[in-house]
Amino acid sequence: MTRHFTEATTGYWQRIAEADELAQPGPPWRFGYPARLPDGRVLMLPIRQLANEPRHAVASLLVNHAALDVVDTLGTLLAHRLAPLSPELVIGLPTLGLALAPLVARALGHARYLPLGYSRKFWYDDALSAPVHSITSPVPGKRIYLDPNLRPLIEGRRLVLVDDAVSTGTTLRAAWELIESLGGEVVACGVAMLQGTQWANKLGTERAARVAGVFESPLLQAVPEGWVLRDEALPMLPACSPNSLP
Repeated sequence: MTRHFTEATTGYWQRIAEADELAQPGPPWRFGYPARLPDGRVLMLPIRQLANEPRHAVASLLVNHAALDVVDTLGTLLAHRLAPLSPELVIGLPTLGLALAPLVARALGHARYLPLGYSRKFWYDDALSAPVHSITSPVPGKRIYLDPNLRPLIEGRRLVLVDDAVSTGTTLRAAWELIESLGGEVVACGVAMLQGTQWANKLGTERAARVAGVFESPLLQAVPEGWVLRDEALPMLPACSPNSLP
C-alpha cells in the first residue's frame, strides 16, 4: 500500500494545544487532524490510512498510548458532560474504555466503577455475556462479559457506559442491550471520541440521542494535498444529538 500523508504515531496524544498554536487549522490536513475540545483547545489526532481502502482514512485515538495528563483531561471533560444526569454507577467497556471509566467515576464522586471484559473467567456465566463484532474486533466468537458477582450492582440503578470511542456502534449496542437485559437503566453513554456517524444508525435515534462525546473525529478521504472530509452518504444526526447532553 502506498502511504499517503501518514506517519508514525509515537508523538501523538502527548499534549493538548491551544488553538492559536495550529499552523494548519483547516483542510486539507497532512498527517494529523486537529480535534477541538469543549474548552477550545485542540488534541492533534494521527491520520491512519485504511488498508482495505487506501483512499480513505480515520483520525484515531489510543488512550493507552496517550500522556497521562491527556487521559486525565479527557476523563474530566467526559465526567462534566455526564454529571447532570446523576448516574449511580459507571460501567467501563473493554478494552480502552477501562482507561477512562475509573477517571470518570472518581470525578463523579463514586468509590468504584464496574468493568466489563473480553476474558471469560471460569466462574463466569455465558448468560451474562453478549457477542461483539466490530472493525477492530472482526474475529467471530468474541464476547463481552459481566462478572456474576457484580450483577447486583446493576439491577434497578441509573448507569452510564464509558468507552474511548464509538465508530460503528456494534460493540456499544451489544453492551447496552446486555446491561438493560439485566435490569440496569442506561441513561447515557460517554466516549472521548465520536468517529463518523455510522454508530448513530446502528444504535437508533433514541439511544444515539443519549451518547455524549468530548470531541468529534470525521472520516477522511485522500486528495493530492492531503486529506479532506469524506462524504459518508449517511443522514445527519438530529440537532438534539449527541451534543444536547449537558
